[in-house]
Amino acid sequence: MYQLITFCLLFLTWLMFSGLFDPFHLTLGVISSALVTWVSSDLLFQDRSRSWRVLWREAWLGAGYGLWLTYEVMLANLHVLRLALHPKGLRDVKPQIVRFKTTLRTEFGKWLLANSITLTPGTVTIKVEGDEFFVHAISHKAATNPEVEMQKRIKAIFEPDN
Repeated sequence: MYQLITFCLLFLTWLMFSGLFDPFHLTLGVISSALVTWVSSDLLFQDRSRSWRVLWREAWLGAGYGLWLTYEVMLANLHVLRLALHPKGLRDVKPQIVRFKTTLRTEFGKWLLANSITLTPGTVTIKVEGDEFFVHAISHKAATNPEVEMQKRIKAIFEPDN
């Protein structure tokens, strides 16, 4: 049952982002979604003792997180664009490695945080060791706040009782 749900979620996501509905591309979508489901279906539903109500809550809040992250990515794009095109933008480029400890306990939460940071222009998660993250940031502004709000939102979705 969980594999079927994972497959459906992946295929729907593929359909939304591809926008191609001819037989060839639909077949590629089915094959890709099936392969990813086979390889990683246990990642999405690690704790199968949780009720469907909890899973739907996480899905709903996760969709909200995706919208928020899209907005943050757009803001970060504008920041990087300003650094690249503004006459004095290069003086604000101060590459640095930021090290911080996360309060997230689940592997999925840490994975989501690492990927959210990397998706945000101007930052790249270099390494995760246990609870410690190493992130490369292009400027001081890019280094100061993304992980704090991301952690808070991820924790609210996947670890609400903590």
